Amino acid sequence: MKTIGYAAQAANAPLAPFDFERRELRANDVAMEVLYCGVCHSDLHQARNDWGWSQYPMVPGHEIVGRVIAVGGDVQRYRIGDHVAVGCMVDSCQSCDQCRKGLEQFCKKANVQTYNDTDRFSCEPAARTHGGYSKHLVVREEFAVRVPDGLDLSKAAPLLCAGITTYSPLRKWNVGPGSRVGVVGIGGLGHMAVKLAAALGADVTAISRTRDKEADALALGADRLLASSDAEAMAQAVNGFDLIIDTVPVEHDITPYLPLLDVDATLVLVGQVGPLPPSTTVPLLLGRRAVAGSCIGGIAETQEMLDFCAKAGVLPDVEMIRIDQINAAFERMERSDVRYRFVIDMASLPAPAAA
Repeated sequence: MKTIGYAAQAANAPLAPFDFERRELRANDVAMEVLYCGVCHSDLHQARNDWGWSQYPMVPGHEIVGRVIAVGGDVQRYRIGDHVAVGCMVDSCQSCDQCRKGLEQFCKKANVQTYNDTDRFSCEPAARTHGGYSKHLVVREEFAVRVPDGLDLSKAAPLLCAGITTYSPLRKWNVGPGSRVGVVGIGGLGHMAVKLAAALGADVTAISRTRDKEADALALGADRLLASSDAEAMAQAVNGFDLIIDTVPVEHDITPYLPLLDVDATLVLVGQVGPLPPSTTVPLLLGRRAVAGSCIGGIAETQEMLDFCAKAGVLPDVEMIRIDQINAAFERMERSDVRYRFVIDMASLPAPAAA
């Protein structure tokens, strides 16, 4: 399938139009027209090779909502015209113990990422995975999830990464009525963590360096804001949380947050990929506290999350942009100048050139 997207050709190059081909449909594939694609902070990291494993050319985008335009002969779940969504992965081995548990994100043989990765069955150029900053996508049937009726297509895309990344630890640590949840960082991930924790019935505290975002945090559903720069307020909050979700996407010190955990409570890192400054085990030992990490969710859990958001009326706060505004959006995202997620209207991408 001939298509077009916006690609980075090198770590220091702006994204620009890029003609390429998607692989032919296999029997268990669906092809979709991309309608909307969210802009994740990891798209910026990958495009600029901040993590050291980027391949070029690269079409980013793993928060994808679209319409099915073709199906393989063995496809049972979807028909042409269905609205579907794709997140951070497009395949896995489907046979290891983790895949059989519905934890494809932890596939023992490695899942296939939606972009900057290679298809499991082919090394041809058309089998290189490219993401949702494009007109079309081909994906294995099992890795497309259904967009529930009533969920706003134009706002749903960030749920496929920011939504599931924060929903998964909330479910893993059994958050519900009576749970005391802290959310560090009120950005793309953090605002979804606040919304989802509140919708699950938790008592939610937004944790930010200053009180500047207090009104925003309360509007998102938080019960209060805790300023981490306020030593007295931090001291009063000691032992105050059953779960803290740390959404900060850059290197930062987690030490100040550890005493806020109650006995047997956990701080879960979902934002930063890479090193953290040295910390201390003292608050961990003295409170049997834990530090954990979490990475998106499995396909079944992603569908559960979408269904929950549709039922509870939970959607990200988004700013719609055209595809030709993506480089400016990256620059604004670096300055934290977005509340809280960019979404690309892919109707702004021209059709691919004729063969």
